[in-house]
Amino acid sequence: MTTPLKNIRNFSIVAHIDHGKSTLADRLIQMTGGLEVREMKEQVLDSMDIERERGITIKAQTVRLKYHAADGEDYILNLIDTPGHVDFAYEVSRSLAAVEGSLLVVDASQGVEAQTLANVYHAMDANHDIVTVLNKIDLPAAEPERVKQQIEDVIGIDASDAVEISAKSGLGIDKVLEAIVTRLPAPKGDINAPLKALLVDSWYDTYLGVVVLIRVIDGTVKKGQKIRMMNANAAYELDRVGVFTPKLIDIGELGPGEIGFFTAAIKEVADTNVGDTITDDKRPTAEAFPGFRPAQPVVFCGLFPVDASEFDELRAAMGKLRLNDASFSFEMETSAALGFGFRCGFLGLLHLEIIQERLSREFDLDLIATAPSVVYEVALRDGETLMLHNPADLPDVMQIEEIREPWIKATILTPDEYLGSILKLCQDRRGIQRNLSYVGNRAMVEYDLPLNEVVFDFYDRLKSISKGYASFDYSLADHRPGDLVKLTILVNAEPVDALSMLVHRTVAETRGRIMCEKLKELIPPHLFVIPIQAAIGGKIIARETVRAMRKDVTAKCYGGDATRKRKLLDKQKKGKAKMRQYGNVNIPQEAFIKALKMGDE
Repeated sequence: MTTPLKNIRNFSIVAHIDHGKSTLADRLIQMTGGLEVREMKEQVLDSMDIERERGITIKAQTVRLKYHAADGEDYILNLIDTPGHVDFAYEVSRSLAAVEGSLLVVDASQGVEAQTLANVYHAMDANHDIVTVLNKIDLPAAEPERVKQQIEDVIGIDASDAVEISAKSGLGIDKVLEAIVTRLPAPKGDINAPLKALLVDSWYDTYLGVVVLIRVIDGTVKKGQKIRMMNANAAYELDRVGVFTPKLIDIGELGPGEIGFFTAAIKEVADTNVGDTITDDKRPTAEAFPGFRPAQPVVFCGLFPVDASEFDELRAAMGKLRLNDASFSFEMETSAALGFGFRCGFLGLLHLEIIQERLSREFDLDLIATAPSVVYEVALRDGETLMLHNPADLPDVMQIEEIREPWIKATILTPDEYLGSILKLCQDRRGIQRNLSYVGNRAMVEYDLPLNEVVFDFYDRLKSISKGYASFDYSLADHRPGDLVKLTILVNAEPVDALSMLVHRTVAETRGRIMCEKLKELIPPHLFVIPIQAAIGGKIIARETVRAMRKDVTAKCYGGDATRKRKLLDKQKKGKAKMRQYGNVNIPQEAFIKALKMGDE
């Protein structure tokens, strides 16, 4: 029996990182009896170890709760807990498309932050009704009145009736549940129309195969029904249909307005495109949903196994990760210095870090990552345009008309006293200031920045100069022409492809010098002199020399004629010259790892 539409509420929780989304979800699950006390744990919806350790949400999670309201009615609440970090904004936007309302959680001591703004705008774009919730009201530093005023000034939504709660202690959670029922709209839908459902997410389960999360708009989904995915044009018979409470529970059917999952004999997560329309095979719906834009990788980097014999394990591990994370892409590449590996695309630096950590933790692999780079557009003289993921593949300079690099629109919110050093940081990274406004004692700065300047260590620098108080959010703007050059590192006159990078001409010399100095410390002395050079095209812009180890060949001469010593030294000199011509320089793996980690020290 499907639930009547007027008794369903679908909502998501949006907020900045650390403002308490997952803790609020815990309390809602506890209050509505979704789990018993003995089954509860902190951040119950963050299922990955890495989410629990870092205290962040990476995958959006869903849960269905039953609530007996003050008006005596029983309601079904479908909650989606979304990530707050900018790298996972695509998770947020597609989760919001599946629900009608949002709880906006704001920390009563911190106030509005950069990602609060970004995520609220996502919710407004999805035409959501928004209920404001002030969390951490029991902290000594909480200033609810000031924060309400700030929400009205910055976001422009009425916060006079904001619900004041403490998700940690459970204070005010009953008011949140009443606000969801009374202030958020019920979904619309027609049970007699042909089936039309939105594919919200999918992941791989070892026992069930591919689990597909859907939101039903019209019609019903039943076990044993034959459905068709309109975009992928594939038909499947459903094995099981159910909901998460957060435990997996099979129910016979899902009706309009409900959120649940189904499994069918689907082998690959790649076969289920997020945003696809699911309909009945025999009685299809007239028009499909427009779908979501696929997640575009922004940062690329090469991943190589430290031990070349682990290449097959790495390939298998990447295949498994791809099953659960459709936004992660990879293709094979080889490097003279590092052997066989993969060129991988990520949504940002946190995404890169998390994939790397999951590979080393879940699959026990030792990896080397090359310097992260972004996607450049290279316009050639013959009118062709290339998308360049790896700086080592840059065509000959004579063929290039111009190189365009990606730029982002960045929003930074910071307390006033750190503004000067943040502006300097943005100027140093070739930023163009667009706007500067004040909200109380906090400054909101909008900048256009080149993405390859942000990729290295911008976020870490921003956090350290603002003592962690500044928050940062960005969206991709466009590709703009830039005076970019390829910086090549030569060791003993041989180019090392893993260390080549595209940089702006103004910083090329500094970067080259730092890299050479770093490598001089890291490459052990050989029996011959090793020159380390940084070059742009044929021009050397920096050089360091690793001194040769010297064997004392005159040790066996006791006194006697000086010409005997001279003869031995000359023979050694000739040998060294020959060695330098034919000798191989052994660059240890640690040297690569340390050189690539250099950032902008």
